[in-house]
Amino acid sequence: MKKLHESLQRRREIGGNKPLRVTRRTFVKIGAMAAIAGLLPRPLFASNSNVPVAEKSLALYHTHTGEKLNAIYWAEGNYLNDSLREINYILRDPRDNEVHAIDPRLLDLLFAISEKIDAARPFHVISGYRSPKSNAFLRARSGGVAEKSLHLVGKAIDIRLPGRDTRSLQRAATALQRGGVGYYPKSDFIHVDVGRVRYW
Repeated sequence: MKKLHESLQRRREIGGNKPLRVTRRTFVKIGAMAAIAGLLPRPLFASNSNVPVAEKSLALYHTHTGEKLNAIYWAEGNYLNDSLREINYILRDPRDNEVHAIDPRLLDLLFAISEKIDAARPFHVISGYRSPKSNAFLRARSGGVAEKSLHLVGKAIDIRLPGRDTRSLQRAATALQRGGVGYYPKSDFIHVDVGRVRYW
């Protein structure tokens, strides 16, 4: 603190409080530095992950129905209602064909995973929306089905990706930290949801 005070005192004694005068030489130097900065590669200044995307799309294949969908669901800053309806339908409960709105945040999570691992194939969907009746049925047969599963409200999905190790898919989803991630190596799929961040 004492050194800072002495430094400020010296500046006052030599006219340090006067407005800074920019000479022609200084101005030219600043201009040259700005020009060089403009020629440097973009990654030095901004990560590619921060570059906004023009549109978001998903490719899905439902393993129980055999249905496929490749849809742009977001463009120019807006979710596309027609595409959302198509996604809601393909992710319906195949046991009773009950359709439920899928949380767009879940779609964005899938899109982010796809981008992170540079997916070239559609996600294989094991379970999307799950009706209360189906959830109760599965819960009676398995201890791993939650009573208040986020599948019941369109906020969870179970997926695998052909050609990609399930562990790598799990790591990509976990790294995003956008919700829950469950790893099921024996059944070869992962669960992702947009609930609180947790892993199992």
